Amino acid sequence: MNLNPQQLTAPPITVEEMIESPMLRLPLTHVNPSVALTRSINDKNIHRPQLALAGYVGLFTYHRIQVFGNTEIHYLQSLSPKKRQQAFRTLAQFEIPVIIVTTNNTLDDELIAIATEHNIPVLATELETMRVTYILSEYLDTHFAPQVALHGSFVDVYGVGIMFVGKSGIGKSEIALDLIERGHRLVADDVVILTQKRDDIIIGAGTRLVQHFMEVRGLGLIDIRQMFGIRSIRFQKRLEIIVELEHWEEAGNYTRTGLDTETVEVLGAPISYVRLPILPGKNITVISEVIALNYLQRAYGYDAAQTFSKRLESEIVNRMKNGKSARMERNLSQYHNDFE
Repeated sequence: MNLNPQQLTAPPITVEEMIESPMLRLPLTHVNPSVALTRSINDKNIHRPQLALAGYVGLFTYHRIQVFGNTEIHYLQSLSPKKRQQAFRTLAQFEIPVIIVTTNNTLDDELIAIATEHNIPVLATELETMRVTYILSEYLDTHFAPQVALHGSFVDVYGVGIMFVGKSGIGKSEIALDLIERGHRLVADDVVILTQKRDDIIIGAGTRLVQHFMEVRGLGLIDIRQMFGIRSIRFQKRLEIIVELEHWEEAGNYTRTGLDTETVEVLGAPISYVRLPILPGKNITVISEVIALNYLQRAYGYDAAQTFSKRLESEIVNRMKNGKSARMERNLSQYHNDFE
């Protein structure tokens, strides 16, 4: 199977966009509001400028968010006012996107003035440094994570993320619409953005423009959220199964037992894959629900195909044993008859 994904590149994000994002649940106060929050962040990593404050800037990653915790603040306080300002100016000569001061710490007015002079925004929070680092890293990892765009319909069926792919006009949106009418939830239709959270976790979501609108051929655009209510949608879901819809072919090689499970790679992660032939009279919606339930059974340790295979093997062994025993009894009876 060739998914033909379109690789996406995450754009830089401004400091203002970051702090206003609903995804970043971090209480921040703008210490020098005269400085605009327009500098760009283009790195998902965070930096603690301890060596830079001590004077070594050979490996100073100034383009990252700079976090000032207890160590940085206490070091600055240990210096004389003149050396403190000199140490801070060493940092301020670089185009730092933003400085975030944690744990209810504060910078001296002289240091804030230096930051303002160099157009470096300073933000402050009451949260501890480890907590701030975790929240920022989680947000930036999500924003700068590898992404691809795929064409299909993505639906949450019994808590399992199923993406329907196939040729244009084969009925992906109609199947998704039927599943929604049966109580399942739409994640995205037409263009699905897939983001790599971890090596084996792929999260799917819709685009900001389309969101939960759906195009139904012959009908046009419909708004799933307005039509079916808030319970009919999800904003994101883990991708667990890709179902490729294709027209039935008499000579097609389709699985009959399910013993050989197939996978397809998306952003390097193996995703369960099902080829599903469609033809008139075949209820694809119910089959899709069964695909989800079968996946859940396997996730909880029960595999119907393997169970049936073992039962079949056991039955064959028993019949072979019974058949051999019957032949031995017949042969032994014949042996006795020869001597009567």
